[in-house]
Amino acid sequence: MQFGKVENPDEIDFILPEDHKDTSEVLRKTNTGNLSVYVGCAKWNKQDLKGFYPRGTKDELEYYSKQFNSIELNATFYRIFPEDQFKKWYDKTPSGFKFFPKLVQNISHLKRLNDDVQPYVDEYLSHVIHLKEKLGTIFLQLHGNFGPKNFDRVVKFIEKWPKEIRLAVEFRHTDWFNDQTVADELYYLLEENNITNIITDTAGRRDLLHMRLTNNEAFIRYVGANHQTDYTRLNDWVKRLKKWKSLGINHIHFFVHQNIEKESPLLSRYFIQELNMNLGTELGLPDHFSNDLTLF
Repeated sequence: MQFGKVENPDEIDFILPEDHKDTSEVLRKTNTGNLSVYVGCAKWNKQDLKGFYPRGTKDELEYYSKQFNSIELNATFYRIFPEDQFKKWYDKTPSGFKFFPKLVQNISHLKRLNDDVQPYVDEYLSHVIHLKEKLGTIFLQLHGNFGPKNFDRVVKFIEKWPKEIRLAVEFRHTDWFNDQTVADELYYLLEENNITNIITDTAGRRDLLHMRLTNNEAFIRYVGANHQTDYTRLNDWVKRLKKWKSLGINHIHFFVHQNIEKESPLLSRYFIQELNMNLGTELGLPDHFSNDLTLF
């Protein structure tokens, strides 16, 4: 994942901003009393995660799903997979595993939420629902040049979205958050429709750390810089999530990306270990890394 990549990450101020003033109230209002936590990588492809799989691994997804409890499914961005593929993914993974698939680019980047996008939405959903209880939050990633002038498209899309399927949205255009009037209207729309406001943590786009939750879910797309600061950044996230736990958050979904993805499993494992120690979670730790898989 090259989004937000910088040449000199040691020059970036990685301190997490304070929470948006309304986040604590949102958590108070939406708290249901239980906490579920899912942590994973963005891909399971052996070519990207070199060194993660033991020699002789025949099925990468089957192995990956025994090491982590979730995957941010980016493959679904590029095409609509047939329903049989989702059924196969379902059958290969253990009970309790969840997929968090990205909406196909026809919807977000090509049609750009235009009025004629609905057939793609219907086709996509009719296939992805075959993940059944292993379907986590679906997420919509909007193009970086998709700004507030298209607000009416966002409203129509969200109002048509089926309420029984959880949706998160990643807004990348900076004016969604820098224009206070726009931001307030956006947060109200998301809250009223129980849509999750994705937080993206990447070196070159610190403006996307709005720290504004809109329901009881924190969906965090963390992009490491293949740099020693990745550890301290993750430590800061553990502290923030511990705070949100005390405020009543119910769903934590945290996915680790890297510019060089082979290091993502190591960072994910470190993050899970810190969550278990600081939040009292009992997430399983990956039990194998080859000797040539090292960080920095």
